[in-house]
Amino acid sequence: MDDLDSSQSGTNHIEHHPASGKPQLRLKQVSLLSLIRGNVAGMPILQDISFEVFPGDRICLIGPSGAGKSSLLQLLNRLREPTNGAIYLENQNIKQLPILQLRRQVMLVAQETKLLGMTVKEALAYPVMLQQLPKKVIAERIQAIQKLLHIPEEWLEQTELQLSLGQRQLVAIARAVVAKPKILLLDEPTSALDSGIASHLLGVLADLAQNEKMTILMVNHQLDVAELFCSRMLYLQDTQLLEDQPASQVDWKQLRENLVEAEAQAAQEWL
Repeated sequence: MDDLDSSQSGTNHIEHHPASGKPQLRLKQVSLLSLIRGNVAGMPILQDISFEVFPGDRICLIGPSGAGKSSLLQLLNRLREPTNGAIYLENQNIKQLPILQLRRQVMLVAQETKLLGMTVKEALAYPVMLQQLPKKVIAERIQAIQKLLHIPEEWLEQTELQLSLGQRQLVAIARAVVAKPKILLLDEPTSALDSGIASHLLGVLADLAQNEKMTILMVNHQLDVAELFCSRMLYLQDTQLLEDQPASQVDWKQLRENLVEAEAQAAQEWL
């Protein structure tokens, strides 16, 4: 993946392959409580979550609002710390890893991200500059990701104030991919993209997962996208992991009905 080369298939061509080998990431009875008044524990956000992730997995986290999906992603690169339980990256507790080292291997792209006043070109270069790569390699990486994700040349000198929300979202994902993390965490990555760009992006990500074994965990409310993209589906509701299934075994129609019912129930509780 030195040149980020990948075929550019759309989501209609995504293939699903079963995981194999040793777990890359492992959660063991992980719980998270909200904090009130400093370190005083509050309400549960996640309870007793256990599952394993394998290299090249494409995992979609599905569930109603408030189920803890985004919080789970944040735990995986230590933006938050679990109240109980442990998370292991290649058999090492992530608390034992220097946090910058962890975040270079496990990168999170939030739903809304900032370029911190940088131009698009500077933002794409930033993570690889931190890796102290030669300027030539950095330039090649930027050119490759620009071509791969169809980022127009005129964007490169623009700042986030000149970009739409969807454009910023695409640039933020490109910035993460160019750094070549082992695990890419995406929170609603297609929420601001039109269908054509979203389809192309997910096709590229699927190719990276299949060909380069880049593992992807994605929160996505769009079940049609999740059905086409994921190799595994994790369903969270009421702070718990209720289902962990290969995509081929998911009853997607029933899942849609369950999700609508759960959202309606949650809305009633706020009335």
